[in-house]
Amino acid sequence: MFIRNQFSLAGKIYSSRLLVGTGKYKDFEQMKSAIETSQSEIVTLAIRRVNIGQVSNEPNLLDYLPQSKFTILPNSAGCYTAEDAIRTLSLSRELLNNNKLVKLEVLGDSKSLFPNMPETLKAAKILVNDGFEVMAYCSDDPIQCRMLEEIGVVAIMPLASLIGSGMGILNPWNLRLIINQSKVPIIVDAGIGNASDATIAMELGCDAVLTNTAIACSKNPILMAKAMKKAVESGRLAFLSGRMSRKEYIANPSSPTHGLISKN
Repeated sequence: MFIRNQFSLAGKIYSSRLLVGTGKYKDFEQMKSAIETSQSEIVTLAIRRVNIGQVSNEPNLLDYLPQSKFTILPNSAGCYTAEDAIRTLSLSRELLNNNKLVKLEVLGDSKSLFPNMPETLKAAKILVNDGFEVMAYCSDDPIQCRMLEEIGVVAIMPLASLIGSGMGILNPWNLRLIINQSKVPIIVDAGIGNASDATIAMELGCDAVLTNTAIACSKNPILMAKAMKKAVESGRLAFLSGRMSRKEYIANPSSPTHGLISKN
């Protein structure tokens, strides 16, 4: 793979800049096939919704996505207070052999699933102090993102649009501000609806993209997983290439203007 596609997170190098979720698939078999096709190495799961050993008589997701092959990223989806999120992620550390890398989500309400930033900041500080490597789902507010970085999170995960909406990147200008000010990875989280959205995120300069619903709820999750993989790679290459400058109202022919064949 193109070497500049490598991605560093919490001191570990990954070959893929695509992170994927595990929810909303028809079954574990379809989930496994889609994730393997995506070639993602980081897979997130909701501790409150997926069995990873806490229920002995139900299928265990880790039988399909073993920790020896994937970096399992537990998240606190469904939590609405800092205390609830901390409790949930502390449980994940026990279930995943002292796993420290976690995705923090503290939601504001059940309708929009927008992040509750005061509670997110509160939880992030406590978790970081407790030795967790925190990746924080957050609003696309540059000031709040700076506060998270000052707390010590290992990645900032601003939403592109509402979770599961598929609306794509609604505020690219805020993302640019966040990218330009940050020294930790910026990973777009929530709102990706199609492969083109992932490409745009990477073209803006994001370090990675996380998506779940766009793959799992497509008509062909396996094919969409492949599309997302290529979209992230394409967007990264475009970012590294440096796009041409925009020239409003000025045409610039792509073919030479000198040495034209004369009519005579």
